[in-house]
Amino acid sequence: MTGPRRRRIVTRWFVASGTAAAAWSVMASPAPLAAQTPEQRYADWARPDFRPQEYEYRRGRVMDGLRATGGGLLLTPSSDGTTHGGTFRQLEDFWYLTGLEVPASMLVLDADRGRSHLFMPPRDPRFENPGRPNDFPGRPLLDDYQLRSIAGIDEYRDIAELDAFLRDRLAEGTTLRVNAGATGPVPEPMVPLIGALDATAALIHRLQTDQPEAEIRNAFEVIARMRMVKTPAEIQRMRAAADATIAGILAAAGRIRPGVDERTLQGEFERTCRTFGSQGIPFTPIVKSGPNSLWPWRILAAHYDRRNRGLRDGDLVILDVGCEVNGYVSDVGRTFPVNGTFTDVQREKLMVSNRAAEAIIAGIRPGVTLRELTAVAYAAIPDHEEAYMQTPSFFGHHIGLSAGDPALIDEPLAPGMIFTVEPWYYNHEIGVSVFVEEVVLVTEEGAEVLTAGLPREPGELENMINP
Repeated sequence: MTGPRRRRIVTRWFVASGTAAAAWSVMASPAPLAAQTPEQRYADWARPDFRPQEYEYRRGRVMDGLRATGGGLLLTPSSDGTTHGGTFRQLEDFWYLTGLEVPASMLVLDADRGRSHLFMPPRDPRFENPGRPNDFPGRPLLDDYQLRSIAGIDEYRDIAELDAFLRDRLAEGTTLRVNAGATGPVPEPMVPLIGALDATAALIHRLQTDQPEAEIRNAFEVIARMRMVKTPAEIQRMRAAADATIAGILAAAGRIRPGVDERTLQGEFERTCRTFGSQGIPFTPIVKSGPNSLWPWRILAAHYDRRNRGLRDGDLVILDVGCEVNGYVSDVGRTFPVNGTFTDVQREKLMVSNRAAEAIIAGIRPGVTLRELTAVAYAAIPDHEEAYMQTPSFFGHHIGLSAGDPALIDEPLAPGMIFTVEPWYYNHEIGVSVFVEEVVLVTEEGAEVLTAGLPREPGELENMINP
């Protein structure tokens, strides 16, 4: 029994006992507070994925690249930490160079002096809420010496000191460097009327506004050359991501039949990825069937319920999907006949995509460029089919921390590079679209297909529908 009725009974008992003052004390005293939760520490929740020496090596190599191209200060922003229900994920360059999940911070690599600086908030704002101190007990960042030992940065400073630090260095004639996301001069971002700037564009806009006389140069090529080549530890994680993606596709293929909808296949794929250790899905799985298969994902995603079509007898269904495991991603694609059997035309067009993929993979070796692989692909595509092959580059993209890792199309391939091979075929005239996508690792001898365990020949794909 609780509430007003219990309080009345307790009061009457005390009054009847001649202890009215005690009764008032019982009624007026607040409930005892729970014991205060202690401050949380970064190391209680997170650790870098690799040894400190690997991050130190990465930062050193990037500073070497900066010095070779004019030096300066490289500014690398972290995520602001704001989430809307999703689990926090750090911005890629910051994560790559620090391994830290701290929010609202800036890594500064001083190539001129060979030092790294981490500017971050004194406390983590996500762990603060004065109205709920027991649930939000606080988390120190700047004065957390265990965090400092984990990170291995040369110097740690309050993020509030960054502006003054930059002004002092700019007064000495120092150049600022940013990763603008693509080759060429650093653009002048325009603040959109609707929407918002991304973290890099916001940084560039702020620097150009606050320091109009500063020289700001692009560091994209330096970062791209570094991130394009994966270390053995990174390759191990990407193998795990590829294996999880293969398992997800196999599970989804087992559900393909007329009457099943696209989101059911998406759900089966995501469920299986999670059971194989995937912390997240790097992009919304692309599952498209029948007429939907003829359109790129961006067009389908322009509509709220466009990607929920029911599969029909005679359709093709395309899966373009990926898993993320320990920060590294995979991106794999296959085309299936909904009724378990390709028509002659569907089989013929699928082989156009397969043969192009085989030619590209056979042409991969150290020293070859992605631009040269484009020519290899077109040499394997029949002239009358070229108009329907919808990817103008080398029919693929680098992957790693994202499904669109930075890449340089004229950079010679080197062992450790990992990218996709994905010759798309869209033929609106006959209503057929097919697709195969492999993940390939460049080796000393040529290439290793990390997704070789997933069949892509027509008969094998049919068997996945009809086990």
